Amino acid sequence: MPSAVAQTPAAPSGAALAHFEQRLTFETDCWDVHSSLAAGEADFVLVDVRSPSLYAKGHARGAINIPRRELSEARLAAYPMHTLFVVYCAGPHCNGANKAAVQLARLGRPVKEMIGGVTGWLDEGFELVRETGVSAA
Repeated sequence: MPSAVAQTPAAPSGAALAHFEQRLTFETDCWDVHSSLAAGEADFVLVDVRSPSLYAKGHARGAINIPRRELSEARLAAYPMHTLFVVYCAGPHCNGANKAAVQLARLGRPVKEMIGGVTGWLDEGFELVRETGVSAA
């Protein structure tokens, strides 16, 4: 009897390749975002889509704050249409980044989700930037 893992056979290699390559067109991870920012190679805009108060309590260095509900063409007017936006929220338990990605795609903007969000950022050992005068609690 096969294990619970092997009970459903793995996809053929060609299908697996197509699937995993396609996932990379939708997602990026905290490590790649951090290393790109640290190397000065940010060819994207990192957007924290949480509330201003949560952003102030701690966000990824280099991120701007545009709460998900405020994503609009008017708010993005300063960015050329080809600008890649990388969105994140609290973490895997939050779908705010996914909802923001939908909004950006509907506006015709290139977008990826930073998987893991703040939780992933911290799990990788990266620090959050806190706004002065804001409690981290």
